[in-house]
Parts: sequence; structure tokens; C-alpha cells
Amino acid sequence: MMIRRWVALAVAVASTAGAGVSAAYGDTAGPPRAGTEAGAEAPNAVTGPDPAEQALGEALPAGAPRPEGEAPGPSLRPLPRPEGQQGAPGRPAPAQPAPGAPEFPASWQLPELGAELPAAANIFRGKAFDTCHAPSIGVLRNWNASDYRGVGVYFGGRGRACPNQPNLTREWLTEADGMGWSVLPIYVGSQSPCVGASNKQHVRITGDPVERGTEEGTDAVARAAALGMSKGSALYLDMEAYDHRKTGCAATTLAFVRAWNRAVADRGYLPGFYSSASSGITHLESERRAGTSDLPAAIWFARWQQKPDLWGEPVLARDAWAPDGRVHQYTGNVKETHGGSTLTIDRNQVSAPVARIG
Repeated sequence: MMIRRWVALAVAVASTAGAGVSAAYGDTAGPPRAGTEAGAEAPNAVTGPDPAEQALGEALPAGAPRPEGEAPGPSLRPLPRPEGQQGAPGRPAPAQPAPGAPEFPASWQLPELGAELPAAANIFRGKAFDTCHAPSIGVLRNWNASDYRGVGVYFGGRGRACPNQPNLTREWLTEADGMGWSVLPIYVGSQSPCVGASNKQHVRITGDPVERGTEEGTDAVARAAALGMSKGSALYLDMEAYDHRKTGCAATTLAFVRAWNRAVADRGYLPGFYSSASSGITHLESERRAGTSDLPAAIWFARWQQKPDLWGEPVLARDAWAPDGRVHQYTGNVKETHGGSTLTIDRNQVSAPVARIG
């Protein structure tokens, strides 16, 4: 495979007022510069049963140390939208990097790829919810009354708790996009050999993890394309909590994830990764620091607490997957009602690529 090198574009610093940026992020004025430390007080845990699809994100213990920022290692990066390009009619202009975004060195490079990454990623900043079954268009329209503008959908994978998705069609995605909703596609494929959830034991990785990851990554792209998600879309692999301290299990899981990422990226899509902060996210961050290639373009970490905190997560370096490569699932399995429609959801704060529809 030919090694293609790409130099990241310099991160533009927007002149957005502090209040507006805080509203977009929900917690801070954007990602800090490399080398800074988080000083926010740790919030309390939100307790409750594990939802069907998500790992319980554990709360940060009081007084736990937060890591200092350090230089990023190799990672797939979403490329910024070309200057002046706007979103779909009736939708807000694409989000710009917030003041305080880390500045990446000119030597920043993408890992080995077999095909060119899309020229632009569709970056969304704001609040999103995910729920086991994609809601109907009528419910989604009612939820325009909320402050959510992103919705996570489980579009594929043999490990989905809700494999039947009657609402999730090409037409649904087109209508949702037309109403201004950003879509976060989630693929629940094979799970780690040491996955903890009892309802995922039957879908653990078997056989050659590279072959399995390649097969499922290829399937994820085919399913996304069939639903009208075009190249440049981010596809998030859901890997439920596992014991990454078990060397053999960690190696198998990583081989699967990297193969899945390569298969997705080779076909012009952006690979993302969802897991518990203390398991899969901790594991991939250690690999990022070690310089491992074929890591995801964006990460979606579960740590349940009272408020979202994209940039204060203790297991991540402050400039890792920044400025637009993070999603924080900060509360789960809660009921909300908007416009007369009630859903049981997980709450997320987003600064990351999402699907491109059409």
C-alpha cells in the first residue's frame, strides 16, 4: 500500500464571542492550547441502569488528576470544509474552530491510506441525542422545539440491540437533513473478546481480527451508502466496555478496530470510535501516544456526569482529537419530552464530523 502524506491545514481562530462559544460547547470556550491543564471541578455521577447500546460512562472521582497536553501522535483527521462553502439551504453555516483551539504543527500527517480522504468533513458543534430506535420524522419534527440539533442512529452491525429500524430509511435521512438535523451514524459490530456486557457475549470477535474488521468496515460503508450517506461522512464504531488491561484481548481488539478504520477510510469515509472513557478510550489514547497509525478520526467517549465536558476528560491529553474530533456522552437512559413527544435518550455534546447526506 502506498503511503500518502498529507499536511493539515492551519487551524483558524474564530472571533466568536466567549458567550457564543460556551453555548456551542456547553461547558468551556473550546479546546485549550497544547500544554494547558484542565482545572474544572469534577462533577457528580449520574446513576441508573445501563442502556441497551451504551456503556455506562463512569464519573471522575473527586480530586483525580487530569493529564497535561502533549504533542499529538498519528491519527486520521477530518479535513476542514473549503473556505466559503456553506451548508444545505436553511441550515446554519458550518461551525468554525473556537478560540483556544490547539495549533497543530506543519508536520502533522495522516496515516497510511489506500484512497484519498474526502476534501471536506461535515463538522457539527452542539447537543445531540441518541436512542435505540430512530424516531419517526413526526417525533423528530416535534423535537425541533428542543436545543438538540444532532441525532445518533444505529444504522448497522451484528451487535445492535435494536436491529430493526423501520424509520431509518434514505427518505428519513433526507427529511432529517432538510430540517437541519445532523446525523451521527453508529455501527455496533463485533465486540472485544473481553467485553463486559452480558448482551454482547454472543457477538465477540472471532477468527482473524484483521479479516473480521475489514469485512465489517466494508459492510458499514455499504450500509451507509445505501442510506444516502455520501463520502466524507463519519461512521462511528461502537465498542462496548472491555478489559483493555488483558494484553491478548487488547491486541485482538486493536487489530479489529484498526482494520475497520482502514476499510472505512479506504472508501472515502471517516472512521469514528465510541467506547467507555475508562476502557476503549483509555486504550486508544495510549496507542495514540505510542504513535500507532490507523486510529479513528474522531472519538465518542462515555462518561456519565451532570454536565458535558469535551476538553476536560482526564484520560485524554488536552489536544488529542482536537479541535473537532470529540463527542462526550455525559448522561444516559433519561426521558425527555419536547413538542409533546417523549423519548428515552442519551445526551451528548459534539464537536466532531457527522454524516453527509446526499
